[in-house]
Amino acid sequence: MIILAVRRLLINIPFRTLGSETTADAFINGRSRPRDSTLTPPPPPPPPSGCSSFGLANRLATPSHFNFGHSRQQQSLVRPLAAFSVEGGRDDCVVPAAPEENSWTHVEVAPRMLRREARLRREYLYRKACEEARRTAQERKDKVRRALEENRLIPTELRREALALQGSLEFDDAGGEGVTSHMDDEYRWAGVEDPKIMITTSRDPSSRLKMFAKELKLVFPGAQRMNRGRHEVGALVRACKANGVTDLLVVHEHRGTPVGLIVSHLPFGPTAYFTLCNVVMRHDIPDLGTASEAKPHLIMHGFSSRLGKRVSDILRYLFPVPKDDSRRVITFANQDDYISFRHHVYKKTDHRNVELTEVGPRFELKLYMIRLGTLEQEATADVEWRWHPYTNTARKRVFLSAE
Repeated sequence: MIILAVRRLLINIPFRTLGSETTADAFINGRSRPRDSTLTPPPPPPPPSGCSSFGLANRLATPSHFNFGHSRQQQSLVRPLAAFSVEGGRDDCVVPAAPEENSWTHVEVAPRMLRREARLRREYLYRKACEEARRTAQERKDKVRRALEENRLIPTELRREALALQGSLEFDDAGGEGVTSHMDDEYRWAGVEDPKIMITTSRDPSSRLKMFAKELKLVFPGAQRMNRGRHEVGALVRACKANGVTDLLVVHEHRGTPVGLIVSHLPFGPTAYFTLCNVVMRHDIPDLGTASEAKPHLIMHGFSSRLGKRVSDILRYLFPVPKDDSRRVITFANQDDYISFRHHVYKKTDHRNVELTEVGPRFELKLYMIRLGTLEQEATADVEWRWHPYTNTARKRVFLSAE
């Protein structure tokens, strides 16, 4: 009875312990929990030996890497980091999280990261808005330049400002390639740094879709596959941005057959949506052997139009720069707007002949939309191009080639 009375008296008495305010109940039970929620939590245990250093689990150790919104209503519930099952390189491991009472936990917002991401997004949108004005001015100067070089009359709509345009032509660089666009800004590090690819699936994937995702991981050098689980698209994209991932690939299915592929370039886009058809996986072919993991040479065939070059850039920048002695070849061949994917290795039989061996997988891609934003901005991003199959001339027109 005396102990209970003392306990009731001590419940409401605050204690000062090491500069933080703690409740008496916690003090009696032998644990001290600070009331201030802004204090940083203790670091999680280190990952087991042999794990890949590029895994999302061991990179997302601190909650500041997540970015879920300003208010408490916008903060999402995410699973502990052990729920991220990451496969990378030759090691497949799951980093264990610290034991907690609940299987879900709140992730606090990092205001500095929020401000930085919002600032970078505003700068990108401003550059894209100024692009059209710069392109129009460049086209007017090109018309004046061609008229002067060919000794023709200057167009009527440009005669009033012809002298000003001619004066601005003197400051143009003769070796320049014209106005840079937001497309150049999206892939400005292409060829300088190797891309980092993250591959995931839709929710509740079948066994065949998991097999196809594993085979895609072998196609792209250095790619990693992550189990989707119950994670939202926004959380996946923010986790990829925090870890320096350049492209996020999402595979969809219908009754066990892969039917869709989404390629989202980070951090600002674009996002290309493809339809998959005629999929033949390596698992369907017996005694196929192991696949090469060397950096492949690329063959891009039939991408001659402006849209075709855009799609070609989206696909070829998924691969790093290969070495000259690489024996691996990947082909993207366009025919009637269907992109055939083939994967081969070759060897020289003599000084004239080369023997090709297909190692799979093989499938066809059909582009139906390109958005200028990332995957989580599906409702707000601008549509760069969309396929309209129900128009009268849809079957007669081809978009990826100029022929």
